[in-house]
Amino acid sequence: MGKAERMERQPDYEAIVIGTGFGGMGAAIELKRLGIDSLLMLDRNDDLGGTWHVNTYPGLAVDIASFTYSYSFEPNPWWERLYARGAELKKYAEHVAEKYDLRRHMRFNTAVQQAVWDETNRLWSVHVQGGEPITARFLLTATGFLSQPKKPDIPGIESFKGKVIHTAAWDHDYPLEGKRAAVIGTGATAVQLLPKIAPQLARLDVYQRTAIWVTPKVDGPIPMALRRLFAALPAAQRSARLVSSGILEAIMVTGVLYNKQLPMLTRTMERACKAHIARQIKDPELRRKLTPDYSFGCKRPTFSNTYYPTFNRANVELVTEGIERIEPDAIVSRDGSRRPIDTLILATGFSLWEENFPAIKIVGRQGKDLGAWWRGTSFQAYEGVAVPGFPNLFCLNSPYAYNGLSFFTTIEGQMKHIARLVGELRRKSAHSFEVSESANDAFVADMKQRVGSSVFVNGNCASSRSYYFNQHGEATLLRPTSTLSGLRQASRFPLKDYHFA
Repeated sequence: MGKAERMERQPDYEAIVIGTGFGGMGAAIELKRLGIDSLLMLDRNDDLGGTWHVNTYPGLAVDIASFTYSYSFEPNPWWERLYARGAELKKYAEHVAEKYDLRRHMRFNTAVQQAVWDETNRLWSVHVQGGEPITARFLLTATGFLSQPKKPDIPGIESFKGKVIHTAAWDHDYPLEGKRAAVIGTGATAVQLLPKIAPQLARLDVYQRTAIWVTPKVDGPIPMALRRLFAALPAAQRSARLVSSGILEAIMVTGVLYNKQLPMLTRTMERACKAHIARQIKDPELRRKLTPDYSFGCKRPTFSNTYYPTFNRANVELVTEGIERIEPDAIVSRDGSRRPIDTLILATGFSLWEENFPAIKIVGRQGKDLGAWWRGTSFQAYEGVAVPGFPNLFCLNSPYAYNGLSFFTTIEGQMKHIARLVGELRRKSAHSFEVSESANDAFVADMKQRVGSSVFVNGNCASSRSYYFNQHGEATLLRPTSTLSGLRQASRFPLKDYHFA
């Protein structure tokens, strides 16, 4: 083989990252730290930020403290509130992109259709809509866990003649004042949205299929003096982050993943949530409807001081009978009640397992289709990063990837995994890696054993309709270990678990 022929087989880029949200940016930052500057970041949207660019609905905010919901290596001392609003997160994303020189690598309005492994040249061929395939040595999918909006499959929904708004595509030009609206869904998005829009509407019907556990929210503006202290003394903010993370770990993570050993944590949280409802909802029947019938932790809980009081308003009705059909100007519930509306708001969340694992078609060695394999066998990924049969693929939004409660813990763990793996590639002067089937099988078996201690197995989750569970009935989204354990393993996983070529 001549030199010219070898040159023709060089990739267009050393690495392609799909997604420019916080996950994709974290991966790109790590690649650049490793000296990989031949880097392309693709996104179907028109700007960076992922969910914090796409979602702009009223009330949008993080559901954990801002100190925790940020990169540990890039703290933001200027958060305005303890729970940052959506616009602040978008601004923070822009700051990170600028500081780490990421924008020059980004290409927007580029929808990736599929990625195919070229076994002959040992490269990934990424096919984009309306363009030529782009090749790269490494492929990193950072399309997020919640990026494919779900539209409910309700009879007659296409016949509705009024305004339809999905919370993932909010129309700020549409006035809500005086409208009669229906909101379908009472998940975390609705908890933030309803208190903001209810005062504007003439009438609001809220259709609930599954109630959500809601805890009190300790929120408020962060005093400027404290922000200045954080800016002048970063150690003070690191301490605040440590305390915030520790509380979340003790209450949310430990209680959920170690339910078998510590069932009192789950029961304590349920009592605290029920007391929260009792303080804010005096009508016993309404209180009953808003109280979940599944164990705390089966479905992601949320924080709010204003959600429950919304249902005390005279213009708000909670509907739990279920929807029979949607007509051009009304919703008919299963008890025969017909409620006229002119605005339909879909707070129905995202299609996680059906459309987002993976979000694009990925074809590995010997034509192995990742989505088909996951759905046909079980959802699995070694350390929540790699999949056998898919060389040089960092699958960042994958089964068992989510570590802890903050997405940034997941991101930084994966950054550590990338650094360790690429470092070994260089030491071996290799060009490709692939996790072995035996290592993957052992990891998955360990995860399945560990999940046996969780609320997902020991609690009452049957009625939760939680996205933690895939269509096989397995809870494979969250890593069933402590947050610290997950971070440690990202730097210590056995390198012999990978084949290098």
